[in-house]
Amino acid sequence: MPVTPDALAHAEDLADFVAASPSSYHAAAEVARRLEDAGFGRLAEEDAWDLTPGGRYVVVRDGAAIAWTIPADAVATTPAHVFGAHTDSPGFKLKPQPTTGSRGWLQAAVEVYGGPLLNSWLDRELRLAGRLALADGRVVLADTGAMLRLPQLAVHLDREANTGLALDKQYQTQPVWGLGDPSQADILAELAESADVSASDIRGYDVVIADTARGAVFGKDDAFFASGRLDDLASVHAGVVALAAADVAEGAPIAVLAAFDHEELGSNSRSGAAGPFLEDVLGRIYDGLGADASERRRALSSSWCLSSDVGHSVHPNYAHKHDPVVQPVLGSGPILKLNANQRYATDAVGSAAWRRWCDTADVVTQEFVSNNTVPCGSTIGPITATRLGIRTVDVGIPILSMHSARELAGVSDLHDLTRVAGAFFAG
Repeated sequence: MPVTPDALAHAEDLADFVAASPSSYHAAAEVARRLEDAGFGRLAEEDAWDLTPGGRYVVVRDGAAIAWTIPADAVATTPAHVFGAHTDSPGFKLKPQPTTGSRGWLQAAVEVYGGPLLNSWLDRELRLAGRLALADGRVVLADTGAMLRLPQLAVHLDREANTGLALDKQYQTQPVWGLGDPSQADILAELAESADVSASDIRGYDVVIADTARGAVFGKDDAFFASGRLDDLASVHAGVVALAAADVAEGAPIAVLAAFDHEELGSNSRSGAAGPFLEDVLGRIYDGLGADASERRRALSSSWCLSSDVGHSVHPNYAHKHDPVVQPVLGSGPILKLNANQRYATDAVGSAAWRRWCDTADVVTQEFVSNNTVPCGSTIGPITATRLGIRTVDVGIPILSMHSARELAGVSDLHDLTRVAGAFFAG
């Protein structure tokens, strides 16, 4: 059936969000910008925080952002409802001494970040984006726009290309960005120009490659949405939209959006889910509510985390790769992710809670479980549950082409996930 006008508008807004978020640093900044526009106060970690009941706040740490609302009647034992997601995506990151090339071509030296589908990055217009650390101590965001390409070798020169193409991660993933002598060029100068700073002032950088193509709705009845970085900006966007609309009425939990960096690498960083960021912020929130150590533990014991990340839709051409019975499909609702080996944190109590929130939002849900011979990945869910002891449920949306430069989701699923996030924040 055709998707609703609200779902289509939501998808268009997601396309804007992804376009503004080519790197995790841009994504964190866009989260903060949108929430500040919605009335949230921006906080700096190094400052003292005066957190008032009824307040709405956001803080950014590197490529991560945490935002929250405090109900007007919040007390030291008010539980938190944390919607967790991640800002990074698989791809490529710029190496030191990044200007390279040969035989008249200028190339960028890049390192593989996470586990991308390498072939999906071929023959696309790409951009460099990330942060530059400057000599005066400032950190600025840079985004070159369309600048690079990974050209595929013509089939005339590789007659086996259609029977099995495997790219060497070192020698066949270095994109071209110009013509000339590498000794007379500097790709950092291009980044500096995009940020309106001097290349000579750059002292460090964290820069990735991103696809430039805008997200698009297409297919019969406008069922599909294709975009880069849906893993996991689809969830970050759902959390932002839901939190911006969240009510800070009496009786509600403390609604928290936690958008972490470095999930694709295992989350082990100061801005990743395995780091102290969420624990630090929750500690300061409860300090502001006058909680002692015992009251904070009581609050966390009744708190929840929804760990939202994408999962696999059944693929019509590779159905044997999926569980033979549990086969979620695009357009049939967000997914509840389960795994017997705790790769996902969902248990029976969490499953029941997720279904209650879906019922409240009038959203149909699906289940996801892996084929026994195809082990699944993991998420921030088990990490958050282990680090904080918060009851955690792993959820998300089904997609195809996971870890591709351009992934495929269902338009209605994207909107439905946001609706459930709203019910979750409302408690």
